[in-house]
Amino acid sequence: MTVEERYRERYKSGDTPWDVGRPDFNLIEVVANKPIPSCRVLDIGCGTGDNSVWLAQNGFQVIGTDTSDIALEKAREKASKANVQCGFVLIDFLKNRIEGAPFGFVFDRGCFHSFDSENDRKRFARNVAAHLEKAGLWLTIAGNADEHRQGPGPPQRSAGDIVSAVEAHFMILSLTCSHFGSNRPNPPRAWRCLMQKR
Repeated sequence: MTVEERYRERYKSGDTPWDVGRPDFNLIEVVANKPIPSCRVLDIGCGTGDNSVWLAQNGFQVIGTDTSDIALEKAREKASKANVQCGFVLIDFLKNRIEGAPFGFVFDRGCFHSFDSENDRKRFARNVAAHLEKAGLWLTIAGNADEHRQGPGPPQRSAGDIVSAVEAHFMILSLTCSHFGSNRPNPPRAWRCLMQKR
């Protein structure tokens, strides 16, 4: 089963612990502290749209992509309720180009990390770079392999996994230990990695 099929099945069954019903605090902090000025944003693996909607509410022009039509339907409802404009596209990011490029900022929460193959992660990074304008920024929130976990959780990657996948196309501005915005009492640990296109 491909990554895309796996996520489609999980949305169908409602097994979506990553869908916490609010934007991820990592995104909010980076946008506020960097600060990242209003621009065109690509939210890859946007799920049910909480991060896309938050970005649109804060002056960004957002296109969110996902491989689950169920997730995108919910994302459209959330954008409509919040009275913001977001474009949502059903597409496989690894295989397709997204209309509207170049973007000033790309965000993904738990999409890059879902690829087990180093080659796929390198392809993902290359594709992000191809969608960004010169010196554009990419923020990824990825599962952290330093956590010794009991039981299920997001895929885990080492800092080395991230660096080796992205360094051909990106300069890493910051790679810090964090955790996912979560409804669990002990949220899964994460890497928060902000990069700039070379």
